[in-house]
Amino acid sequence: MISVIARIPVKPGTRETALDAVKALMAKVAKEEGTLHYTVNIDQNNPDTLVFMERYKDMAALGFHGSTPYFQEFMQKSGSFVAGPPEIVVLDEIHSI
Repeated sequence: MISVIARIPVKPGTRETALDAVKALMAKVAKEEGTLHYTVNIDQNNPDTLVFMERYKDMAALGFHGSTPYFQEFMQKSGSFVAGPPEIVVLDEIHSI
């Protein structure tokens, strides 16, 4: 399994716009066979930071996710609300419950 944690800073005043775009993306991500878990969260210490927690069957599933037209469309739209470069950590999952 592959896990991903992505921290995305959003411009002040654009969080709701960002969340609307994320929810639209997630409706399509939910249909990806290799995507096992995909959540968006708000950092309690910094409400203008969205934190994605993701789990994929394997690297091929992660690659598929990133290559989909709807993910690419989301990335283009994100320029209007993203405040800076995301912090993305890709992990090899060892054990989970």
